[in-house]
Amino acid sequence: MIRKTHIDLIGVVALTAFAMNFALNQVVVKVSNGGFQPVFMAALRSIGAAVVLVAWMRARGISLRLPRASLVGGVLAGTLFAFEFIFLFNALDLTTVSRASILFYAMPIWLALASHVLLPGERLSRTRMAGMALAMAGVVLAVADRGAGQASLAGDLMAIAAGMCWAGIALCVRITPLSDVPAEQQLLWQLLISTPILLITALGLGDLIRDLQPVHIAGLAYQIIAIGSIGFLAWFWLLKVYPASGVASFSFLSPVFAVLLGWLILGEQVGISIWAALGLVAAGLLLINRR
Repeated sequence: MIRKTHIDLIGVVALTAFAMNFALNQVVVKVSNGGFQPVFMAALRSIGAAVVLVAWMRARGISLRLPRASLVGGVLAGTLFAFEFIFLFNALDLTTVSRASILFYAMPIWLALASHVLLPGERLSRTRMAGMALAMAGVVLAVADRGAGQASLAGDLMAIAAGMCWAGIALCVRITPLSDVPAEQQLLWQLLISTPILLITALGLGDLIRDLQPVHIAGLAYQIIAIGSIGFLAWFWLLKVYPASGVASFSFLSPVFAVLLGWLILGEQVGISIWAALGLVAAGLLLINRR
C-alpha cells in the first residue's frame, strides 16, 4: 500500500463519499427507530457487523485474538463504544438529525481538550484554540435554540455525551497498547465488548420491537454493512493511505450533509440558529484539525 503525502482527487472523492455515507446513516437510524428500540437496534448492528468483520478477517488471514497487552485498552474502548451508541441512537430518537449531528460531530472539541491535558505533544496552538472557541460557540448556539423542529434538551445532551465517548475511544487508542494492533482487531473488540452491554441495557428499557416494517429491517441491514463493518474499515484504510490531518479535515462535511439530508428527506425545520451553529462547528473543526 502506497502512503501518500497529500489528499489527491481520489482521496477527495472517497472522503466526501465517506462523509455522505455517515451523514445518511443519521437519517437511517432516525427512521429505523420507528421499528426497533434504539439500543436494541444498536446491539443488533454490533452483532451483524461482527459477523461480517470476522468473515473479512478470516478471508485475509488476520488473527481474531487481541494481544494480552492490549486487553485492557480493548475492553475500555468497547465499553465506550457501547455507551457512544446508547447515547447517539437515543438522541436521534428524541431530537432532530440536524441537531444531533451538529452536537455529535463536535467530538474534536473534547478530544483536543483531553489531549491537551494528557498528551504532552498535543498542546493547543492558538489556531486550534480559535477553532475550539468557534466550535464550542456552535454547540452552545445549537443547544440554546429550542424552536427548530423537534427540539429535545435530553436528546441534545445525549448527542454531546455520544461525542465525548467517541473522543474517549480515540484517546484510548492513542494512550494504550491498542494502538499497536491492526484496525480490524480494534473494531472487532469494540463490537464484541459492546454487544452484551447494549443487549442488557436494551432489556432494561422495555419493549425491543416497535412497529416493525420492511423499511426498518432494510435500515438495520444498511447500518450493519455500510456503516458497522465496511464503513469503519474504509475509514481505517483512508487513515493508512492519507495524512491523518487531511482525513480529519473532512469531518466537517458529515454534519453539513446530515443537516441537509434531515431537511430534504425528513422535512426537518432548520432555523437560522441551526444553520449558524453548523457554520461555527464546521469552521471550528477545520481549524482544530489543521496541521
